[in-house]
Amino acid sequence: MKKEVKGHLLFAPLPVLMIGTYDENGVPNLMNAAWGGQCDYDQIFISLSEHKTTDNIRLKKEFTVAFATKDTLVASDYFGIESGKKVNKIEKAGFHHVKSEKIDAPVFEEYPITLECRLVGENDLGVVADVVGMLADESVIDEKGKLDLGKAELISFDPNNNTYRLLGESVGFAFKDGLKIRNS
Repeated sequence: MKKEVKGHLLFAPLPVLMIGTYDENGVPNLMNAAWGGQCDYDQIFISLSEHKTTDNIRLKKEFTVAFATKDTLVASDYFGIESGKKVNKIEKAGFHHVKSEKIDAPVFEEYPITLECRLVGENDLGVVADVVGMLADESVIDEKGKLDLGKAELISFDPNNNTYRLLGESVGFAFKDGLKIRNS
């Protein structure tokens, strides 16, 4: 029997999105955001309130989105609790970046997967962006040239317990496993 559960809404998994931007002086900034997702094959949506990051996105109209991992958990959490208006978070965390070749935004070497994004629109809820490029470390690419998310050890945010959870192993095949019922 199901019971009503009190507490925060659970919509899971929530990716731990690392938003990379440059300010007006070309100084990189990185912010942790959990409220976002894919809204089309080549578009993403991120719910953002007012931050240095949103100022930078409005200024440059471009940004990167990387995915936090088990190995980057501590620094990724730090990027969500410290304001880029007060501290150079990149310097303090000891992170490294290069400029994206496609857009005017930083790519952080510590994250194995990065999306290069161009702003499409903004409203009171957040931003929508076209993904114009996807970069990945060789360590998370399989022999067929595709991303292997199992190798990336991505984490998700659990708002009910204020914890990060490791995304796990592959347990099935989309658009294939359901055929067993269809074809029976």
